[in-house]
Amino acid sequence: PGSRYRVVRAVKNRFGAANELGVFAMVEQGLREVRNPSAIFLSRHPQPVAGSVVTVVREGSRPLLVEVQALVDATQAMNPRRVAVGFESGRLALLLAVLHRHGGIATSGCDVFVNVAGGVRIGETAADLPAVLAAYSSLRDKPLAADTVVFGELGLTGEIRPVPYGEERLREAAKQGFRRALVPEANVPRRALEGIEVLGVARLPEALQLAC
Repeated sequence: PGSRYRVVRAVKNRFGAANELGVFAMVEQGLREVRNPSAIFLSRHPQPVAGSVVTVVREGSRPLLVEVQALVDATQAMNPRRVAVGFESGRLALLLAVLHRHGGIATSGCDVFVNVAGGVRIGETAADLPAVLAAYSSLRDKPLAADTVVFGELGLTGEIRPVPYGEERLREAAKQGFRRALVPEANVPRRALEGIEVLGVARLPEALQLAC
């Protein structure tokens, strides 16, 4: 509401893939297709800021770049809050527990807020690593390196698990001008991709060390 953009999602399709996403702009002549929707969901900051991580999600058959933001702040309440917008709240609590157990980073005395910019809702596990790194970045007040994109599933034992369509995600990130990617080790392409450096990580401590 209030935006010039409209999102149409196909939840059932007898002739093609379901969960496809169409992005349109409302203009004087009516709805017009947005051919590069990643550009409208990303707001490039003039300088790198703490608590912001760009990831690549799959919406239907389309890779889409979105920004995952986190704010970690000290709390005076007995029960710290875990608030997620566009991200599953229960999974956020699980990821923070993994961050504590296998990364040595405690958030028990802090409120943690996670937001997916642009009103996008993420329903896949590829956003696990970006959410954790955004929280870590906010807590330490250290931004990620510029032009870095992150994706990967985080297991309960601290391993970084691969996600489907890794190479397609990387190509979309390179097309949008990102020059560095932090991804699961199993998602590193066998051949180097033009224009982007791909760093593979197998465990959470490696990702924390390379991220900030």
